[in-house]
Amino acid sequence: MSNGGSPATSPPSVCSRSWSISEDSLRRYVSYASESCIQELLAASGDEDRWKTLAYCNGVEISKRMSPPGPGQVFRSRWLLHAVSPQQFMAAANAVDAAKQWESDLVEARYIKELGEDLSIIHLKLGDASKLFRRRDLVVYERRQAMDDGTLVVAVASLPKEIAAGLLPPRDSRGRPSAAVGRGLLLQSGWVVEKLVAGDEEDDDDGGVESCVVTYVVQLDPAAGWLPRCIVGRLNSKLVVIIDKLKKLAQTTATARSCKLAQAVAPGSSSCSSSSDET
Repeated sequence: MSNGGSPATSPPSVCSRSWSISEDSLRRYVSYASESCIQELLAASGDEDRWKTLAYCNGVEISKRMSPPGPGQVFRSRWLLHAVSPQQFMAAANAVDAAKQWESDLVEARYIKELGEDLSIIHLKLGDASKLFRRRDLVVYERRQAMDDGTLVVAVASLPKEIAAGLLPPRDSRGRPSAAVGRGLLLQSGWVVEKLVAGDEEDDDDGGVESCVVTYVVQLDPAAGWLPRCIVGRLNSKLVVIIDKLKKLAQTTATARSCKLAQAVAPGSSSCSSSSDET
């Protein structure tokens, strides 16, 4: 036990300094950091030795890394999405949409800078409406990468606090100086989406039904202030709810796109709209 009586949850740190950085320097930094994140995600999706299964619910396996490489906690979820291609899942599960599933008190989620076709900076505001949380600001990069074998990866992690502070406006929407805000910290996290095809593609003219296996890795440091320790401790059960929402989001997106394609091929077809017609 600690003799100092330290609180169970450390308050989020407030950044009082900001760095001015050129767009080229920012792009180089994010490209390097996101490449490291991609390799970490690929390793986590294929490694079975250092993970302990915590729960298996509704087809979703939740695991925790036994020896994380740092003070944070690493959780992994994995599930199979039937009749949803990797591209269809990725269209739904970007960082902004995932944040909406994470936190019902999400105040704002917006892209603040595009550094390339598949490289973005995103600002997330969380916790304004919650009595449990102090407001958290997350400034993260999002990188999307297609591997040679068709695997798709989305890498997401926080920028250093000083760089993040330099990217945010110094004043609020009313022109007043912005109040000090706790900066949350999301460590290397993201998705690995692998394609599966039912049936033998060589013998099946239709190529089978395309599905995908999704691995979602999230690394959190409770001391960094995004989520209190009590929430991180229950993350295994929270992940089941999050994944269920993401599954429904991806399946809804896939169904909507299939309907649009069917209507484009056969404009007179009403098979898609019939299920949603009001009675």
